[in-house]
Amino acid sequence: MTRDPPRIRVAADADADVLATLGAQTFRGTFAGANSIEDMNAYVRTSFSSAGVLAELADARNTFLLAFIGEAGPPTGYAKLRAGTVDPGVTGPDPIELQRLYVDRRSIGQGIGAALMRASLHAAWSAGFRTLWLGVWEHNPRALSFYERWGFRTVGDHVFRLGSDDQRDLIMVRAVSVGA
Repeated sequence: MTRDPPRIRVAADADADVLATLGAQTFRGTFAGANSIEDMNAYVRTSFSSAGVLAELADARNTFLLAFIGEAGPPTGYAKLRAGTVDPGVTGPDPIELQRLYVDRRSIGQGIGAALMRASLHAAWSAGFRTLWLGVWEHNPRALSFYERWGFRTVGDHVFRLGSDDQRDLIMVRAVSVGA
């Protein structure tokens, strides 16, 4: 049986609630086991409120891409690109941040992450960006391996504050190319 490739579309304001819910679920599913409930709740409350996500959708510097399996049903992942912020370790031309790439745990292994990465690289290229950068928690081996397979290399680190806990994110970059 051949599976259809994931379907990707740009998110709209009407997607704020589903993005907030999916973001909170995937973030908790990935990081709750390694962090305190208080820190998780504080971060999720500020980062994944419907009003906050709606404000991010309204900000022209942000692009949200939603991924779907099949024609019906809710999204199974999303990516968020953010222009205008650059970590000091990023030196490539025309940078844009891949601020989030989240996939529902039940959909891991179905090509959602790869489809979102391809769509993110295409969106970045189409908008005139030539360097894609991101921050990834140093204790997230699955994500680190995924990004390395996509040609990202570590160029530095920075502090990521999760609730009251200062954590270390590795800064990774790669060139944006047409054939990505």
